[in-house]
Parts: sequence; structure tokens; C-alpha cells
Amino acid sequence: MINDSNTVHMYPPNPFRIDHSEEQAIELLTQHLQQRLRVYRGYSDIVVFCIGTDRSTGDALGPIVGSHLERMYPSNVSIYGTLDSPVHAVNLQETIDYVKKKHTNPLIIAIDACLGQLNSVGKITVAHGPIKPGAGVKKQLPEVGTFHITGIVNIGGFMEYFVLQNTRLSVVMKMSEIIATSLYSAIVHIKESPYRYMPNIGNRSSLYQSASE
Repeated sequence: MINDSNTVHMYPPNPFRIDHSEEQAIELLTQHLQQRLRVYRGYSDIVVFCIGTDRSTGDALGPIVGSHLERMYPSNVSIYGTLDSPVHAVNLQETIDYVKKKHTNPLIIAIDACLGQLNSVGKITVAHGPIKPGAGVKKQLPEVGTFHITGIVNIGGFMEYFVLQNTRLSVVMKMSEIIATSLYSAIVHIKESPYRYMPNIGNRSSLYQSASE
């Protein structure tokens, strides 16, 4: 598991959820990610871990986000998992091992698709802690992430592989654009902020105000 013990944070930031169809989805998600990034202290760099495969429409959310981010080219950010070079069940552990060797105490943002209830499809969730890839399809895979972003792409509970492969690409594309744009804007903003490298001195809870779910 990659979940940096040396990163200091005011624990735990509250989860955040928003529907991708909401008019101000990008603005609200960006604002939350900015607030969340301010919580963490002491990390050396930012790693974005986009999990999934281009061989399944629903499971392509992560790699599509990675490709969007790669084109935006955020400085000093390492992106693992794109449509050209996806990070999936077969090479996940290998990629985690590589990240451990290459990066010292990074802040890792893990991104993945997931399945949920009918009324949750299309919603984007941000939460503290590592993601558990493959949980929706009953796979035991290594956890990864300081915090994670998930997009609920379809209904879970029955024939998960079939459901992922028959997910509408339109929903996945819209969600991936919102996640990538919001994350890019938040990272650019936080890199200009004086808080990133400040030690966690005293009570700085005013720096983080959680958005309502």
C-alpha cells in the first residue's frame, strides 16, 4: 500500500460528492480539491495514479483522466495511467513498486471508476485514504493513494464485468473531463500557495472547510 506515513494532515477530511451533471460541477470540485490539498503537509511531489483499462468502457475512466491531464501538462506532477499506458490489474503492483522507488514521500491521488446504486450513477466522490481497485468486481488488488477520486459509472450488484463493458462512453467522457479539469486547476492553484511546504503548526483547521455531500 502507498499511503505516505510522513505526510502530515488534519485527519480526516470529510468526503465530498457531486453529480457530474450539476452546472457548477467543475467549480465546486476544484474548490474542494484546493481545500483538500491544503490539508496535507510534507510531501515531496504529487503523483496522480489513474487506474483502469481502455478495453472496457466503464473501466476506462481512470486512463481517460490520465490522458486529459497529460495533455494539460501540469508542472512537477507525475501521471501514471493513460490510454496509451494504462495501469490495471495486471501491472498495478509493478507500477506501485516503481513509484515507491522513484518518488520519496509523494502525495498520491488515486483515480478509478466504480459501480453503485442507480441514483448514484454519474456522481464523483473524493475521500481520504487509499482506493481499493477491483473491489466492485470482487478482485483483491493492492491499495494505493493518500486520497482518492472515484466516478460511479454504472449500477453495481450483478454481472459487474458485463455492466462495465456496456457503460455509456458519454457518461465516462463527461466525468473524466470534469475530474481532469478540476484536478489540474486545483494543483496549479496549490502550487502557487504558500501553504504547501509549511509545517503543520498548531490548529489550522480554518484552511479546510469541507463541502456538503
